[in-house]
Amino acid sequence: MLALITLAPLAALFVLSPPIPQDPAYHLFADRRDFLGIPGFLNVASNLAFAIVGAAGVLLCAAGRARGASRAWTFFFAATALVAAGSAYYHYAPGNETLVWDRLPMALAFMALFTAVLAEHVSQRLEMPLLWVTLAIAVGSIVWWRYTDDLRPYVWVQFGPFLALVFLLAAFPATFTQRKWLAYGAIVYALAKVFEFGDGEVLRATGVVSGHTLKHLVAALAPLCIYVMLRWRTPAVHAGGTGTGALASLAVSRGSER
Repeated sequence: MLALITLAPLAALFVLSPPIPQDPAYHLFADRRDFLGIPGFLNVASNLAFAIVGAAGVLLCAAGRARGASRAWTFFFAATALVAAGSAYYHYAPGNETLVWDRLPMALAFMALFTAVLAEHVSQRLEMPLLWVTLAIAVGSIVWWRYTDDLRPYVWVQFGPFLALVFLLAAFPATFTQRKWLAYGAIVYALAKVFEFGDGEVLRATGVVSGHTLKHLVAALAPLCIYVMLRWRTPAVHAGGTGTGALASLAVSRGSER
């Protein structure tokens, strides 16, 4: 089921969808106001939030506070910090050439997150082999888009693994406490996408800040949720050694009834 939920969306994209080209209008952001000689200053400067959260996460991992899939979590926060540089560069000079450096660290962060959660719920032995594979997939999705103008692999990297994460949280026992912060992170990331799609509408409504600037600030709360989870979680202890995954708990209860 896990493999099916993970790979079926990718197969569906290639079977049911034609190639998805990059829309040139994507680069036309509502807020291109200059400040200090920097075009689109707020879209550039708001990426500082990713640098702060990413650096804090790397320090947390370096201090040994990230139990479990610590190496995957380190990659996740390092990639989050790199998002700040890549996205700032892109918003300074929007175009397909600079967009590569915006999307590459994001793809790496998505896949490192997927690896960490999968390894912690299935098997810790999967962490490093899976991490190298998923990071290679992240890089490959960007290379594929850049040289074929087809966004389908990148779309899957950004959204496909989240379906698997939902299944993991529902079906597998918790290894650590504080899993609710993963859900909080997903919620704020979804809210960030809403701001992204309402870029111009937000600017017209506020007259001060655009939707894309707010998207950066809200999206940075997603890795912050991961930081809080790692900082405060402890190994999960369940009665009888069973986990708290919804489907796992149901299976245990039915087994007891029999």
